[in-house]
Amino acid sequence: MTYKYDFLVIGSGIAGMSFALKVADKGKVALICKTDLEEANTYLAQGGVASVTNTLVDNFEKHIEDTLIAGDGHCDRKAVEKVVKDAPAEIQELLKWGVDFDKKDGKFDLHREGGHSEFRILHHKDNTGAEIQESLIKKVKENANIDIFDHHFAIDIITQHHMGEWVTHHTPDIECYGAYILNQKDNNIYTFLSKVTLLATGGIGNVYSNTSNPIVATGDGIAMAHRARAIIKDMEFVQFHPTVLYNPGVRPSFLITEALRGYGAVLRDLNGNEFMYKYDKRGSLAPRDIVARAIDNEMKLAGSDYVYLDVTHKDAQETKDGYPTIYNKCLSLGIDITKDYIPVVPAQHYLCGGIAVNENAESTIHRMYAVGECSCTGLHGANRLASNSLIEAVVYAEAAAQHAKANIGKYSYNEAIPDWNDEGTALNEEMVLITQSQKEVEQMMSTYVGIVRSNLRLKRAITRLKILYEETRELFERSVVSREICELRNIIDVAYLIITQAQARKESRGLHYTIDYPKKNSQTN
Repeated sequence: MTYKYDFLVIGSGIAGMSFALKVADKGKVALICKTDLEEANTYLAQGGVASVTNTLVDNFEKHIEDTLIAGDGHCDRKAVEKVVKDAPAEIQELLKWGVDFDKKDGKFDLHREGGHSEFRILHHKDNTGAEIQESLIKKVKENANIDIFDHHFAIDIITQHHMGEWVTHHTPDIECYGAYILNQKDNNIYTFLSKVTLLATGGIGNVYSNTSNPIVATGDGIAMAHRARAIIKDMEFVQFHPTVLYNPGVRPSFLITEALRGYGAVLRDLNGNEFMYKYDKRGSLAPRDIVARAIDNEMKLAGSDYVYLDVTHKDAQETKDGYPTIYNKCLSLGIDITKDYIPVVPAQHYLCGGIAVNENAESTIHRMYAVGECSCTGLHGANRLASNSLIEAVVYAEAAAQHAKANIGKYSYNEAIPDWNDEGTALNEEMVLITQSQKEVEQMMSTYVGIVRSNLRLKRAITRLKILYEETRELFERSVVSREICELRNIIDVAYLIITQAQARKESRGLHYTIDYPKKNSQTN
């Protein structure tokens, strides 16, 4: 069966849904959701959205400079200026869609987070992502031009390759005609033809064993784009959030927002000593890459599995009111954060690289856009500044929407696309082959391609990954397609990109820290 839509949107976080809402007045939209609309990285975002709103003390130049400093000399300045300057207008759009940011005395109650020189983080208590996601879900469901396909999984985007043409990264004018999509309810694969396709598939967290990302974050969009020969860049810059709740065996890890450190929380070692000033003059408010490496080093020095985050010196009621999600979660585990230290550990949190896009969010494949965490705009450089991701998603969703609407009249459906061919395949009855391979990738990436790397660690990782790649390729070719085998294939593709691009960077920069090319005066090992 074949579906035809003007706009095919793969991914249902803030990037995908805001794009869908912005283009729905120009045609029919298919919104592809891997599970339920609520299950997205956006939903789990606690901190907030960075934007200059208090112009009495803040300005664009300060936000730009903070972003460039965090990005460690690797940002695209044009992308930074675009996001920072376009942010206020997109905040107004979010307000129009019903997002309720906290206010105090009639003005936005702004937070400050690591790396920010001013209070500029708009938030809804400590569950901003959930507030945004729920508001957008409501608007999307109300729009008659948007069809929601939940529990649908995108297998591959469709290009000339599927018509028998040989396609490489050097092939000019690669075009996207839609995607092959698995309906997980009936296990059939359908062809979705589109005039425009947007990838908004989120992060890659489950490439690692410890992550704050939901279980759906398996790098699907990046892997699909890579197989279609789009340019993928900056994959070595994997951000580890310094503070997730230490609670072994639980996935995803529960995030302890950076806003808590902006509020005044302090990192301490197991003896109760504050340690961050040994590593950076900004102490616990240093950028995430510095804090994560410092915690990693402290854990190695002490032989411990975690460090502490201390907020006990702050007003108890203010803490409960401002951070109810964190307070209640910790309390459920016997930790009263107004009296007890919080055990925390770094975990994979965000990817700064991804599908390379221009100022219109166009990938190097024509008619295919990428927005949100799966894209690489150049905003984040080598390290994302806290709370810059959600605003990047809506700014580039707007750019993609305007460009797509201006050009969609030039496109038509490619009626020559064949149906998915699964001839000669059989049901895979050995699920253990998939689950064990995924565990091997997660463990290998966490051990060898984590916060601190080396040439030897990366070499070991790629050697082991090549074996897993061949085993998975053979399994995929002979098996009836399932979400599980597709996710494993995607995880391996993403791991390959991270390792090889890390090997190519012969320096320590931002989130990519290697002991073979250490930065001067670094105390991390």
